[in-house]
Amino acid sequence: MSKSHNEITYKLVVVGDGGVGKSALTIQFFQKLFVEDYDPTIEDSYIQHTNIDGRPCVLDVLDTAGQEEFSAMREQYMRKGDGFLLVFSVTDLHSFQNIQNFHTQILRVKDRDTYPMILVANKVDLVQQRKVSEDDGRTLATRLNIPYIETSAKDPPINVDLAFHEVVRVIRQQPFDPKQHRRRKAKKKLCTIL
Repeated sequence: MSKSHNEITYKLVVVGDGGVGKSALTIQFFQKLFVEDYDPTIEDSYIQHTNIDGRPCVLDVLDTAGQEEFSAMREQYMRKGDGFLLVFSVTDLHSFQNIQNFHTQILRVKDRDTYPMILVANKVDLVQQRKVSEDDGRTLATRLNIPYIETSAKDPPINVDLAFHEVVRVIRQQPFDPKQHRRRKAKKKLCTIL
């Protein structure tokens, strides 16, 4: 597949505790199907050419491991990400409380005060089992100063496409960072010398 010249690639990373539905969201977004079985992910990568707000782009999405034993890999993928979906399950209070840790770690790895992220409250279809209210979710998002979206990967999905598109919108709103741009250009030059 050839990339058109104005097609920007966005590296999106889906983070959160194990079992919150990161893979279900990612698979629903890319393959339009709901995966019922929970099979812990180590790391899966998906690529999609799409159009967001009339602008062509490539979404390179990394679905990460929530398990603690993979936490060493976290910093590695946090360095690569252009934007992050911080996912918790509304049925799991602990996964909600852990969001702050992911947020803090991303900012530390990126050495920034802010970075493109959105807070994703997943499994909103499980109304009876809900332990985290929408108000609690919105309050946390306001505190972290990031957008908030409620999703469900079940069929019919709720806000799944919107969540991935929203991260791209947040990235696009970032002021141009010449430091990062220079680094990327420098890397390209190095490659041509080799």
